[in-house]
Amino acid sequence: MIYNDSLPGNKFIDFAQWLEKAATQRGSNVKVISNSELLSFLSQGELSVLAEKQPSALPDFVVFTDKDIYLAKQLELLGISVFNSSEAIRISDDKILTYQQLATAKLPIPKTIIYPKTFTSQQLKHGVMQSAIHRLGFPMIVKEAFGSFGEQVYLIHNKADLIQQIKHLATKPFVLQAFISTSYGKDLRLHVVGNKVVAAMKRQSAHDFRANITAGGTMQAYEPSEEEQKLAILATQSIGADFAGVDLLIGENDSPIICEINSNAHIRNLFDATGINVATFIIDYIFKKIEGNTNA
Repeated sequence: MIYNDSLPGNKFIDFAQWLEKAATQRGSNVKVISNSELLSFLSQGELSVLAEKQPSALPDFVVFTDKDIYLAKQLELLGISVFNSSEAIRISDDKILTYQQLATAKLPIPKTIIYPKTFTSQQLKHGVMQSAIHRLGFPMIVKEAFGSFGEQVYLIHNKADLIQQIKHLATKPFVLQAFISTSYGKDLRLHVVGNKVVAAMKRQSAHDFRANITAGGTMQAYEPSEEEQKLAILATQSIGADFAGVDLLIGENDSPIICEINSNAHIRNLFDATGINVATFIIDYIFKKIEGNTNA
């Protein structure tokens, strides 16, 4: 179980420890390590990983709760099964790539415009902004390609604010997106494992357009409809993930709209809301898959 030790707080190792406990209860010999404890080594004649205590054999599988896609790819090149795959993590981590995959799969997403890549914060593209205002209107969402816990998502009310926000983002990649007003301060989190939604919750905030718990939202267990479950499963499949937390917005007439896909979604809040330990489903799925059960 690999986590990232460069970030403050214990929420990042927490997910790995839940998985470790579930795997141990299933009789597996597992270990939690950080991405800095396992170094990718490359030379003309060698591709390997370096550890302080070099194991006698490579592991049968790795559960990757981090976004260090280069390490995940290194492990895959060594023939190790990695869950989720480096490609699924790469797409999930980049919201622009995620929306492109979802659009290719013809799944419902907010109307989105990818802001052209720029190399200077002074290079405002007024034509792009006018097109976005015409197609998306205000309020409008500006969302960075990379970010977590809703912290890189901004609600924009007018053109002056839009210009200021674009200048502030400088050369970072981001999208301009239609605001789903019917989902103000509320969304759904469905956790998919394999071809099944194993747990779900509804998140709400009374004071913020974002429903994230870290932004002050509350949570409660939720029973998703067949349509919502099918959409979450298709979204997970569209990025090639084995498991994921899928966030759905609530559109007009309660129609679900995909907001984001999280390839390494933390599961403690979901457990607190539902009493369901997603880690056990993930570990059972992985064991079935590595044992050759194609129906996992």
